Amino acid sequence: MLKVFNTINASNLKGDILGGVTAAIVSLPLALAFGVASGAGPEAGLYGAIIIGFFASLFGGTPTLISEPTGPMTVIMAAVVTAMIAQYPETGLAMAFTVVMIAGLTQVLFGLLKLGKYITLMPYSVISGFMTGIGCILIIMQFAPAVGVESPSGGVTGAVLALPDTLSNVSYTEAGMALATLILIFFTPKRIKQWIPPQLIALVAISLVSVWLLNDPDIKRIGEIDISLPSIVFPTFTPDLIQTMILDGIVLGMLGCIDSMLTSVIADNLTRSEHKSNKELIGQGLGNMFSGLFGGLPGAGATMGTVVNIQTGARTALSGLTRVAILIVAVFGASTLISVIPIAVLAGIAIKVGIDILDWSFLKRAHKVSKQTSLIMYAVLLLTVFVDLVVAVGIGVFIANIITIEKLSTSQAKNIKAISDVDGRLPLDSNQQDLLNKSQGQLLYFYLSGTMIFGVSKALSRELKSLGDHHALVVDLSDVSFLDDTVALTIENLIKDAQGLDKSVIMLVNKPKNKEKLMRMGFEKLLNDADFVHDRTQALTLANEKLAQNGYI
Repeated sequence: MLKVFNTINASNLKGDILGGVTAAIVSLPLALAFGVASGAGPEAGLYGAIIIGFFASLFGGTPTLISEPTGPMTVIMAAVVTAMIAQYPETGLAMAFTVVMIAGLTQVLFGLLKLGKYITLMPYSVISGFMTGIGCILIIMQFAPAVGVESPSGGVTGAVLALPDTLSNVSYTEAGMALATLILIFFTPKRIKQWIPPQLIALVAISLVSVWLLNDPDIKRIGEIDISLPSIVFPTFTPDLIQTMILDGIVLGMLGCIDSMLTSVIADNLTRSEHKSNKELIGQGLGNMFSGLFGGLPGAGATMGTVVNIQTGARTALSGLTRVAILIVAVFGASTLISVIPIAVLAGIAIKVGIDILDWSFLKRAHKVSKQTSLIMYAVLLLTVFVDLVVAVGIGVFIANIITIEKLSTSQAKNIKAISDVDGRLPLDSNQQDLLNKSQGQLLYFYLSGTMIFGVSKALSRELKSLGDHHALVVDLSDVSFLDDTVALTIENLIKDAQGLDKSVIMLVNKPKNKEKLMRMGFEKLLNDADFVHDRTQALTLANEKLAQNGYI
């Protein structure tokens, strides 16, 4: 029982209840805004906030994490909903919710495979460009609803191309409401923010003004929403889109993993605790699977809700369950009031979320970091906005890793030394130095140290050009902490070349894991057991003996 459920107890009852209530107040306007922005409807946002919050709190691994629909997840979901409905108007929405289920299943599998600790092992330049791109998409896509114009088709590109038409049809009343929403959110005094989220203040205040003072029939509102027990959305596939749906689900699941893991780290820093990453992924995955099953938006750990929850005093998952209970009461008891909320107000709230997602700290310092890092960040940003999220992350990670490997390889290449006489660059004692000098320049001592990754294989081959001038070779791996398969294969080719030139080869390997790798790769077929030694003195003595036997010294 204790291993299945999150940390839930009554040891911090007052703090957890206050945290849950406050987090619910923060969640309500965001859930509505994301529901409308996704194209799935406000109900989908509310269902997602409740269902994901419940399962993630119950089965997750971060006691104070608040899980709900988030800006990045909403952007992906909006693209999925638009694409599916465009091709299958009748079943497209059900197919989009099936993608959410696939995303949840992906997260559960990641958790079961214990991949949680690897999720955030991504270059910061890629994460920064990706998240900033998501923020830009959210701002661009919500601009038209914010000024009272129907959202154009064609995604971001369509929205940008339709900008002149959008500007020529602006509703100044609705644009004023969106602007007032942003002003209220940005400039609400801190002492008030401590008690009431500015998003809720803007939502209530401007909605009341629009009903009591403006009363304009042309104002676009949420309208009547079906707040009832959600019905089951059975998984729906079509043969021609099944591959696309699975890929979208994996992308959505991966984004949710990254979002949740980063937020869990923030929660750890605030509470001085340590989350269980794999367990958290399983909880998030279950939440998204059931959210999709009941027509809810996908979600992840939400930074804003989590921070508010902790700052109000929460310490266990009881706070998340309290938030869910408050949301259920508020939603089912206030559906009539929700129907009059202007779309422009929700668009203003979503734009503020987009602005917050932008990585301002990196953007301000982009000119101070290396050109390579900046170029990767901006490339990922542009690819995210105008091409494809998967392409953006894939290309960004590939380029960033290639650059990192090249730098690491250049650094590690300094740890490769091919020497035939004593010059102070080898870690040899006086006796070993005498043995090396005794070889009279006929012995090439090949010394490697540190981490030998595949990027150093080129430097390895370059050092071996001097092999032809010697008649014996010692390959010293005693200080190698990690031996990459590519480097091992390069050494194998070195031995074959040396033997082809009728030269003696001695392998110095004193780490069992390195020797096991060489044996698995078939080195025992190249060398005799006697040619594998464990210390430098033994290696140099054996090399001199072979040189003497062959008449070279």
